[in-house]
Amino acid sequence: MRDWLYFDAMVTPKIITFIYWILLAGAALSGLVLMVKGFGMMRYSGFAGFGMVVAAPILATLSALLARIYCEIMIVLFKINEALQDIRRK
Repeated sequence: MRDWLYFDAMVTPKIITFIYWILLAGAALSGLVLMVKGFGMMRYSGFAGFGMVVAAPILATLSALLARIYCEIMIVLFKINEALQDIRRK
């Protein structure tokens, strides 16, 4: 209980992990939606539909990578904070 009252334990890294999983699921879902829309677009323009089908997994991978980088940067900031607190205690 003391950890929570005096901010000795951080809750935010756990929240960041949860947010990362949500962002990862969103990237996968958006990739699937773009791919389905690309197949639907092939009825009107085969070239544009094919381009969207090819671009969908690339965009999903890039968005998952960006979500990972963002969350890692946030976690590193908290790790730096923990290391500085350990140094201060010694």
